[in-house]
Formats: sequence, C-alpha cells, structure tokens
Amino acid sequence: MTPAQYVQQKAAASGSSFYYAFLFLPKERRAAITAFYAFCREIDDVVDEVVDPGVAQTKLAWWQGEVAQSFAGNPTQPVMKALMPMAAPFQIEARHLQAVITGCQMDLTQNRYLDFPGLTQYCHLVAGIVGEVAARIFGQTEEATTAYAHKLGLAFQLTNIIRDVGEDALRGRIYLPVNELQRFEVKAHEILKRQYSERFTALMQFQTERALALYDEALAMLPQADRRSQKPGLMMASIYRALLREIAADGYQVLHQRVSLTPLRKFWLAWKTQAFGRVV
Repeated sequence: MTPAQYVQQKAAASGSSFYYAFLFLPKERRAAITAFYAFCREIDDVVDEVVDPGVAQTKLAWWQGEVAQSFAGNPTQPVMKALMPMAAPFQIEARHLQAVITGCQMDLTQNRYLDFPGLTQYCHLVAGIVGEVAARIFGQTEEATTAYAHKLGLAFQLTNIIRDVGEDALRGRIYLPVNELQRFEVKAHEILKRQYSERFTALMQFQTERALALYDEALAMLPQADRRSQKPGLMMASIYRALLREIAADGYQVLHQRVSLTPLRKFWLAWKTQAFGRVV
C-alpha cells in the first residue's frame, strides 16, 4: 500500500463529515487535506484507542519525534510520507502538527475544564490549528481568513463535544466546563452515569446555542475574496449545523447514543453549499 493509498483509506474509514467536503477539491488540494486529516486521525486514535495512558504518552512522544524528523527530510510513517510533499506548497509547518499533538496530550492529563476560556485553549490546539492549516490548503489569500478558520474550528470542536458527551463519559471525560455544570446544577456523576434530566437538557441547549452563534460569527469573519476558496469549510459548517439541529430536535439524547446524519444527507448538504456558495 502506498502512502497516498494509506491516507485515503484512513480518511474514508473515519466516516467523518470532513471527508465529504474533500470530494469537491481539485486533485492536489484534495491529496493535501486528506494527508493532513489522516495525520489528525492518527494522533486522535492514540488517545481514544490506547487504554494505558503511559503507552499513549509514549506513542505521542514518538509522533513528536517523527514530525521533527520528517521536516528534517526523513519521514518514516506512511502519513508523514504522504504529507511532506504537500508541506511547502501549502505552508504546512512543523508547529502546526506539534500543536495538534500537544492538544491530544492534554486529553491524557486533563479530563475536566473549569471554565470556557480553559476549554477554548484546548480547542485552539485540536481544532483551531486544524482550521488554520485547512484554510491554507483550500487556497486562502487573505490574512483575515486565519481568524475565521480558528473561530470555525472552535465551533466544530464544540459541536463534537455536544455530540460525544456520552462517548466521552465512558472514557471518564467531561469537556463541558465545570462552572457551567454548576450553573445548570448538573452533577458530574449524572453525566458519567448517563442520567437525563431537565437540567441536563437546559445545559445542552445553552451549549448548542453558543456553538450555533460561533458559526454565525465565523461566517461573518470570512473575507469575501476567500469565500470561493473556502467552500469546503462552508460545506462542513452546513453539515455540522444540521447535526446540531438534529441533536436539538432529538431532545439532546446524547448520553446513550451518537446522533449522526446519513452519508446521503451529508453529501447533499455539501453539494448544495458547493452549488450555491453559502451555508444552508
């Protein structure tokens, strides 16, 4: 299996909404974002699939070394072999990849966040930086697009947190800020035991409204000159906002299941954004 085939398989196997946005890109940009996304999946899988935190730390440390070695001209892992030819053309830097690893390392040492600013710093590493790299690959021309990409990345990550409350609880993690749990009088043990209540519903409604507002803020920040090049991000925003609405319509039943959209619906939303150039 070639490095290109490896990253393609890694990206497609995830079933992520991001994959549908990649389909509409020109060949070279699609290859770059697929390789970068595969890198992010590799790092994320270390945290989610390795049970022993010590082993996970060792694996992430290996990835830190692999990134440094790759940018020095000697990649050994298939993802890095696929990604490195794309680094210079699309301004992908070692600091971007190292930031993603640092963010995932936080998952091994921290499973609670006291407040939203603290959570935002984590989101900056695992999602904002990802948005920054993606915007460059998509064809960013305006400096202001970077701020848009970071804001959109935050909205994406908050959507993931809302969707995955139950799955994260099974791993002992609660990303919802502690002071917001207290504000809505939701106890951590209720989430860990996956117990629903009107208080939990109110908490999740608050989280969803904030995420939806961040999408609006991000879209307002996107320079007109980059709207065409950033269509893949707009496609993902359309899919993720539809997911949030689905979760709300389902009564925030996220503790015992992972609410998702069908592949056909994701493709349809992506196509509509591609065709009409706006988030639907």
